[in-house]
Amino acid sequence: MEAESEPYVRLATMRQLHQAVADLNTARSLADTLQTVADGIVAGLGYELGCVNLVRPDGDLVIAAFAGNAAAEALITGRVGSRTSWERRLSMGEAWDDLRFIPHTEGWVLLDDDVPQWHTEGPEPRFEDEWHPLDRLYAPMYASGGGRDLLGVISVDRPRNGRRPGAWGREALQMYASQAAIAISNARLRANMQRALVRLEREQQALRASEESFRQAFEYAPSGMAIAEMGGDQHGRLLRTNDALCRLLGRPASVLRRYSFADLVHPEDIGTLLRTSAEGGRAELRLSRRDGTYLWVSLRNSVVADTADGPRFLLTHVEDIEERKRHELNLAHRASHDALTGLPNSAELKSRLSARICERPHSPAATAIEALDAAYGDVESSLTHGYQADGYEGEAAPGGGPFDHHVHAVAPDPEHDDGTKGLAVLFCDLDGFKSINDRFGHHTGDAVLIEVARRLSTCVRDGDTVARLGGDEFVVLADGLGAADAADLAVRLRNAIIPPIRVDGRAVRVGASFGIGWAECGMTVEEVLRSADQRMYVEKRSRSKVHRRAG
Repeated sequence: MEAESEPYVRLATMRQLHQAVADLNTARSLADTLQTVADGIVAGLGYELGCVNLVRPDGDLVIAAFAGNAAAEALITGRVGSRTSWERRLSMGEAWDDLRFIPHTEGWVLLDDDVPQWHTEGPEPRFEDEWHPLDRLYAPMYASGGGRDLLGVISVDRPRNGRRPGAWGREALQMYASQAAIAISNARLRANMQRALVRLEREQQALRASEESFRQAFEYAPSGMAIAEMGGDQHGRLLRTNDALCRLLGRPASVLRRYSFADLVHPEDIGTLLRTSAEGGRAELRLSRRDGTYLWVSLRNSVVADTADGPRFLLTHVEDIEERKRHELNLAHRASHDALTGLPNSAELKSRLSARICERPHSPAATAIEALDAAYGDVESSLTHGYQADGYEGEAAPGGGPFDHHVHAVAPDPEHDDGTKGLAVLFCDLDGFKSINDRFGHHTGDAVLIEVARRLSTCVRDGDTVARLGGDEFVVLADGLGAADAADLAVRLRNAIIPPIRVDGRAVRVGASFGIGWAECGMTVEEVLRSADQRMYVEKRSRSKVHRRAG
């Protein structure tokens, strides 16, 4: 049960992380953004304390936001640590990719430096990965644009589970720090833009200075920026783009002026773009590049005016979120696939199987008289018979009626081949695998499972599913098969598994027992898998041990 719950735990963590990242974009000011970053560490990443240290213009770092302890927040917020002390900290301890972990056994030398800190006393760890009160974990934030200019440092303390974060937690913290850096940079950019807009509205006599300030903020912004027309026949046409947007889309500014965002958006995202309001609208969608590929971006709109009573224009901020989307897809894939073999895991198998069957059993075929009635327009009689066949008189049956587009899954008759095709569920259990694990160790056993997964995958069609249910059990879903087709497939799969598997210069062999079940509407996913499992054990017992073992 614990193994099956792991994907759901990871999905829950991913949802919390996604919500924390989404909250970063809701803050209206730099101060709000910094506090939102600190709050997200506590609410979304599983730490009791979170602190944001921001680099000042003079290079030193000031504690700009704190979350998790009101007393600590009042004591150290606003205090400054020197850049030299911070650089020392970020070079000590263990490097976890971009993160820096300093265990308490090394960090005691930092107790007297000038970096503000808050800690509590505690006992020595009882096990290797237990968190100690004097352990330190830092996540540097770097400015966007591909450089390594330090923007600030996130420091965390007291994981709620009491353990040092594993690979999953480290990746989540590192991804959050990257998104926090973008949010802080954007907050600073928005502050600059807002100041420029205020000057444009209130300082008519300083119009040139304000326009120059706006131009620089626009042209040299690290993220893409565009100005488009509002209203009229040319609504949405791009009038001006900065260099960052041109580089992002691989098109020169002269070419981009021929388009609107509606011309560049992915066909599947056009509805998202049209639903995005001009004032304060936000959207995540894909824009086409010159090479024909699509890039995930975040759009944020605002309305600006040339003068107080002049025409209005649409100012759009375009942020590259391709890496975040790729991380999200990767996290989703890892949550739904087996880490060892790369096959869909138990949760994904049940999801795919559940999407194929419904709760209502398939109705028996119409009689010849019913077919004639339907052909000659006796709709009322046809509908009545159709509903009565399902046990519902005069009302549409749950899950759809005669006009339901769901294709019901039915099981072929193994005794009589009437041409019926169904969704075959082949339950596979490896024979002799335990002895390989016992004799040669788990390393060899894992290699065998990986090779069996590869062989099974090469024997099925595109669109079929090969999943690892757990241990040495696999399940194959193959739609559109008759009873004989499923039996032939089981033979092919067994024959593919039997040949020797070489691991570290040693040849090992496993056999396989297959049980063929059928997914039918009206059955639950558990009933379908249980039926195939039971038939597998019947097939296993029907063969002698010497025939079950491949060698």
